[in-house]
Amino acid sequence: ALGFDLLIGESGFGVGGFYRRQLSTKFTLFGDVSISEAKDEREIEYIDPYGQTFTVGKQNRVFQIPITLGAQFRLFENELTDNLRPYINAGAGPTIALTTPYAEEFFRAFSYSQTHYAVGGYAGFGANFGLDQKSLIGINVRYYYTQFLDEGVEILKDRYKDHLSGFFITLNFGFMY
Repeated sequence: ALGFDLLIGESGFGVGGFYRRQLSTKFTLFGDVSISEAKDEREIEYIDPYGQTFTVGKQNRVFQIPITLGAQFRLFENELTDNLRPYINAGAGPTIALTTPYAEEFFRAFSYSQTHYAVGGYAGFGANFGLDQKSLIGINVRYYYTQFLDEGVEILKDRYKDHLSGFFITLNFGFMY
């Protein structure tokens, strides 16, 4: 299967893509890459009288880009019909974190971006839906954990985070061949 993901998490939204290779009716190997924003749990977003949002003390925007290889195990294969295919999955791999200065305009800030490297992964559970053998539609709940190889990223001023973590709901859309 080949497709894309829409991620909805504690820190915001993200997008990604995946490739899956089914080894048997129970086991599937996959590779995926995504990009999403990461936030500090102490961030509080305010709205000024003109409708503009801002975060007091925010130093950088952080975008995490995990590149993950993993496996998926189908559950209840013989008990449920093929239009509901629940599974558990886990993956691990390198993560790139891109920081951009919060004080700069969003797109202009990318010219001042810095790269940080980490390792991480996720574990989750989900289900694929439908009887169509050509299309793939599914939902997955994942817990991501990323550990930086350096001092980490500065999201709020003078507060470095050496790891990022959080839950994401991932909607999967693709096609099988």
